[in-house]
Amino acid sequence: MVVLLEGSPIATEELRRSFRVTIGFLDTSLTKRPALGRVLVVPNFFHLRMMEVANLACSISNNEEGVKLVRMAASQLETLCPQLINAALALAAKPNSKVAQDNMDLFKESWEKQVRVLTDAVDDITSIDDFLCVSENHILEDVNKCVIALQEKDVDGLDRTAGAIRGRAARVVHVVTCEMDNYEPGVYTEKVLEATKLLTNTVMPRFTEQVEAAVEALSANPTLPVDENEFIDASRLVYDGVRDIRKAVLMIRTPEELDDSDFETEDFDVRSRTSVQTEDDQLIAGQSARAIMAQLPQEQKAKIAEQVASFQEEKSKLDAEVSKWDDSGNDIIVLAKQMCMIMMEMTDFTRGKGPLKNTSDVISAAKKIAEAGSRMDKLGRTIADQCPDSACKQDLLAYLQRIALYCHQLNICSKVKAEVQNLGGELVVSGVDSAMSLIQAAKNLMNTVVSTVKASYVASTKYQKSMAMQSLNMPAISWKMKAPEKKPLVKREKQEDSSNNKVKRSSHKKHVNPVQALSEFKAMDSI
Repeated sequence: MVVLLEGSPIATEELRRSFRVTIGFLDTSLTKRPALGRVLVVPNFFHLRMMEVANLACSISNNEEGVKLVRMAASQLETLCPQLINAALALAAKPNSKVAQDNMDLFKESWEKQVRVLTDAVDDITSIDDFLCVSENHILEDVNKCVIALQEKDVDGLDRTAGAIRGRAARVVHVVTCEMDNYEPGVYTEKVLEATKLLTNTVMPRFTEQVEAAVEALSANPTLPVDENEFIDASRLVYDGVRDIRKAVLMIRTPEELDDSDFETEDFDVRSRTSVQTEDDQLIAGQSARAIMAQLPQEQKAKIAEQVASFQEEKSKLDAEVSKWDDSGNDIIVLAKQMCMIMMEMTDFTRGKGPLKNTSDVISAAKKIAEAGSRMDKLGRTIADQCPDSACKQDLLAYLQRIALYCHQLNICSKVKAEVQNLGGELVVSGVDSAMSLIQAAKNLMNTVVSTVKASYVASTKYQKSMAMQSLNMPAISWKMKAPEKKPLVKREKQEDSSNNKVKRSSHKKHVNPVQALSEFKAMDSI
């Protein structure tokens, strides 16, 4: 891979935006699992990722001494990796053996020491601007995965992804703090260090607390309920904290030192510096983001198609539900139809189809869904307030809470831009996981809208309309069954062309002898 990259005519500016500078970390849980008798294969994955990062960093750096140090550290780590795996396998086979435990601790200490040497060496040849931008984008992707793991009750996935988020955040703080040691103390360093302290002392403890509570609740038998809103808010604060650190670091940069991707809008907009991205009027190789999604490999297209098929099932349920009702005088049905139409456009975008061309269009669509969800929430709560049946009221409020949650998740998933990486002259499209998350969030929202429509109708039947309720400015929500399509009582014959009319031969008329008919009648009468 290194030979290919070094020998190919790729511009340094393109390549330095196309490698991942963040490295996987050996979480503490990796040393606990072998002690519980579970086989460990994770270090080999981290080892391959770190080798890839180190080689790419070396291929674009002009720091010869730094490159030598990175290659030396990577070589030592590559030698140590199989020994660590063997030690973990031995401990997994004999979790109660003190000798196996001591052996594992020895290799664990050596592994962590060598990882620190490699990361420090890579940091020396990597720009902090590149590191922060890519870390910010990866944390956003991990936050999306974390929320999906929570909703799917995937305890291992939730714990693993949350550990990756904690590792990335801690590494951001460490790198930025070391970078500030190179500056004289002043307003700039104070702003940056203040942002790092906020992330370390306030944001991360809250996130860790929410993760531990979620893991404990999902691991219980039976599982306990989890406050998804609190979890999403805590996860969002982690991303915001890293983003604020990056903004603080870029404060003293001159316009010449900044790339176009460093200038951010006021919207919640993630700009990855690892690749070229599509904007409102920007095309990559003459193609929009929608066209880029259409160029995905067949394997990734198959995964997206599977998610879309599942989404179509939920859409058919919503169509069947809203088709029962007359939407005139019922804003809930109108909003449900609008949300369904917009979500279909968003899922079509992931397949390279539909009216949405760029990521900014997807973001605008997500905002429209959020607005429609807010209006539906207001209407639903008005119905719930007037419902005398406590069970129906609680069901409706629960569905309304889910709508707000899934709208928020859909808004987050829509922020990840479609990216194109140019490696060795080959275009590689990334962001497939984010597209899958987008479809899954739309599917969850569609299912919840169906349940909300049903619950709203049931709650509406529990109270009687009166003059007192009209004085409360109740919205005009009328539940009327949709009238069937009008059909003619008499089926009209099609007017065919006279030239096509054919004269048909009439059937041969059978003549019956009257005497025979009379005899048959008498015979029947005698019976």
